[in-house]
Amino acid sequence: MNHPTTSLANISSLLLEQGYITDASVSMSVFLSLQLNKPLLIEGPAGVGKTEIAKVMARVLETDLIRLQCYEGLDAAHALYEWNYQRQLLHLKMLEQEKQSVEDKEKTIFSEAFLMKRPLLQAITHHKKPVLLIDEVDRSDEEFESFLLEVLSEWQITIPETGTIKATHIPQVILTSNRTRELSEALRRRCLYLHIGYPDFEKEWMIVSKKVPHIDVKLGEQICRFMQNLRQMKLEKTPGIAETLDWALALSTLHISHLDKSTVEQTLGVILKDWQDTRQVQMSLSELLEKTGIYSKLDSL
Repeated sequence: MNHPTTSLANISSLLLEQGYITDASVSMSVFLSLQLNKPLLIEGPAGVGKTEIAKVMARVLETDLIRLQCYEGLDAAHALYEWNYQRQLLHLKMLEQEKQSVEDKEKTIFSEAFLMKRPLLQAITHHKKPVLLIDEVDRSDEEFESFLLEVLSEWQITIPETGTIKATHIPQVILTSNRTRELSEALRRRCLYLHIGYPDFEKEWMIVSKKVPHIDVKLGEQICRFMQNLRQMKLEKTPGIAETLDWALALSTLHISHLDKSTVEQTLGVILKDWQDTRQVQMSLSELLEKTGIYSKLDSL
């Protein structure tokens, strides 16, 4: 029997079953990535659900998610493996009285028991095909990106003390980027590409109603309209879906049934994470509420 993911028609429903509201381009990209077993590079602003796709794919495939969080200064040692030097030294201390040759001692301390596997090595040696999330790859240095190309091409790692390890199951790879720097053409050529932007009102409301099922319908719709208009402003850090969901959950927890100026003012910190953005929105809040049709409607009651 074929696995459900071998059918494009099943992908959307499988993602939806795992709580991910998708569209045709996302479904097609995920399907092709699975069928061709190629890495999928997902770009888009922060908070639009790029990382969530990897989590959902792991659940759909009923496998483990292994995450490599990229950052400036990330090197191969932190991505591949490190030797547990302290434990090696302690073990050598314990072997001082043993009549072992130097070669035997080296063989012992450079064994798997002293190897600390980092995400890439974990993915290569995993007992079954995992989903490998290389998150925010644009935050890593260009040198690390070049190193990553080798791993994604060969799927093998050479450890000088022990030899070459080849992947028994090639991971399903998802790379995400917020475009803080331009990625190399070489990396892009090795991947399928998907861009995810901010959702329209209908998609955002579907996500909110799915993720916060007990929210008041009127409140949920007002939140989505407000966020749609908020994203039209020139902000330092435009809020994404994650902030919409945080806000919806916060207001629902407070048993609020509709938005008003006071409520928005008091809870802006849930959706805005920059003081200049907060000040800008506070100064134009009446205009923003009126623009979204919330303020004027409430004033007329």
